[in-house]
Amino acid sequence: MAEVYPVNQSDVLKFGDILSGLLSLSWRVPSIALTLKELLSFTNDTQMSMGSVLEHNAEVYENNPAILYEDVAYTHKEFNESINRYAHYFRSEGVKKGDEVIVLVDNRPELLMIIGAMSKLGAISSLINPNQRGEILLYSINLARGQYFIVGEELLDAFEEIEVGLKLAEGERLYYQPEKDERPVSKNYTYLPDLLKDQPVSNPPTTKEVTLGDRFAYVFTSGTTGLPKASIQTHRRWFGGQYWFGKIVMNLKPKDVHYCPLPFCHTNALNVSWGAVTARGTALAIRRKFSASNFLSDVRKFNANSFIYIGEICRYLMNQPEKPDDADNPLVSCVGNGLRPEIWRAFKARFGINKVFELYGAAEGTLIFTNILNVDCTVGTCLTPHALVKYDIDGDEPIKDERGFMQRVKKGEAGLMLAEITDSLPFAGYTDKKESEKKIFRDVFEKGDSWFNFGDLVLNQGFRHVQFVDRIGDTFRWKGENVSTSEAEKVLNTQVNVAESTVYGVKIPGTDGRAGMAAIIPNTSNGEFDLKDLAGILIKGLPHYAVPKFIRFKDKFETTGTHKIKKTRLREEAFDPVKVSGPLYVLLPGSEDYVPLTTALYDEIVDGTYRF
Repeated sequence: MAEVYPVNQSDVLKFGDILSGLLSLSWRVPSIALTLKELLSFTNDTQMSMGSVLEHNAEVYENNPAILYEDVAYTHKEFNESINRYAHYFRSEGVKKGDEVIVLVDNRPELLMIIGAMSKLGAISSLINPNQRGEILLYSINLARGQYFIVGEELLDAFEEIEVGLKLAEGERLYYQPEKDERPVSKNYTYLPDLLKDQPVSNPPTTKEVTLGDRFAYVFTSGTTGLPKASIQTHRRWFGGQYWFGKIVMNLKPKDVHYCPLPFCHTNALNVSWGAVTARGTALAIRRKFSASNFLSDVRKFNANSFIYIGEICRYLMNQPEKPDDADNPLVSCVGNGLRPEIWRAFKARFGINKVFELYGAAEGTLIFTNILNVDCTVGTCLTPHALVKYDIDGDEPIKDERGFMQRVKKGEAGLMLAEITDSLPFAGYTDKKESEKKIFRDVFEKGDSWFNFGDLVLNQGFRHVQFVDRIGDTFRWKGENVSTSEAEKVLNTQVNVAESTVYGVKIPGTDGRAGMAAIIPNTSNGEFDLKDLAGILIKGLPHYAVPKFIRFKDKFETTGTHKIKKTRLREEAFDPVKVSGPLYVLLPGSEDYVPLTTALYDEIVDGTYRF
């Protein structure tokens, strides 16, 4: 029998939750309707783009700050002129519409200038994750490789490590973008500052040739379960960030400041933050890398009244020592994804945030959910066609009816999130067409239809609102029951000595399904960690089948560029003392305390001495 996902009915929304949100938004309904009408009137052939927006803002908001970074500020006029210098130079180098340009530069103003310049030429910035190294870096570069390589000083070592593997051909060109200009560079590189200073600051004529449907960037998926894929970003997607988040959701104003500590090689920063601030000339404050300890000082320094987050960032901030003045800051709202329900209200209260515009989508997806009504613990609603379909956790596939079609879930049920693919809502996909096809379901509700598979289990909260539940790959089955990693993590993360945790399923020989295992970053030394107390809390707070059977301690987690924990290696190491470095414990059958997992005990478990 197919097993569907059990959910907590307390997460289903009530009419009062929606009504209060609607009332608070009612005064903006006419302007929202007009903005939506304008956005929907644009076609992929419309001659508008990132470049045209930047040029418009340079005129309308000429002397307003556009980019704030450390102790540097650029007005909209200065920012656009800097972009134009890059555009004119690379145009003289032969960069033209449709060309792919490898951009390996970390978060700083020059990165945005390069992306902006390429957008004006109609070229595509292949935004390589600055955290990648070795074979993964080489693989990503080769996914969308053009003949132009722009390398930042801060990432020169990483690039040179794999340069031999690139086997650069004649005609492929290397450009060097210094930062502090503290290291020499080989003669193989073109030194950009010397060639940019004499370039014109006027807008290039090529901007008018770029349309909304054209590509402007490749963004690489995080690779949590495999090698990265290059998702295609069009000007229309960036434009959607401008209209939806900048004008409708956040209603940003010219005097506002939006803080973005996330990397621009991912869509939250690239499309949501940068797109949003261009709506009305809002200043964008950026940081090289997120820092929990410096977050509030940055917010106060830049006088930022909004910021973008990833759920893990909120967790990091909550783990910082609490101070009496945490709420004494200019923040009013935030936008992002992954804020967990168990800390949602506490996070708002601690930092004095009134509005949380949680969103749900994917870099390559065809829809966006947004908590526009500011209801707690929901990713909100979506205006475009989508469906939540019944999913068999045990069989790892959608549940179909007698005719072979998928079935929608009801209110209060969780299902697999799908988004319809149509001519008006196309799936841009990846540069690899085979990988794109893997994400598409066909003949879902009728013959001939196509739907994008997000790979996520999502709760139908009612009133067209949903709540993220789990990744399909993060849900496992044990003792005939479906275990949600997020539910187990929720209990673990509320414990005072747990700074952060992640839960995953591991295979025990001779058993069906996978047993739970937790990796924990403690707030205290391992020797002071009360494992018996933790076991009691987990046994009391979770169903018996969801209690992790194995515990390991770590100093830090391996994460993606957007701070998502990579679980692949954790699953592979499982509970093998030979593979696991650091303390390892097991909750044996019938026990109420975790005990050290020695090599001898591991052998007994593998041999079936203990009946889990």
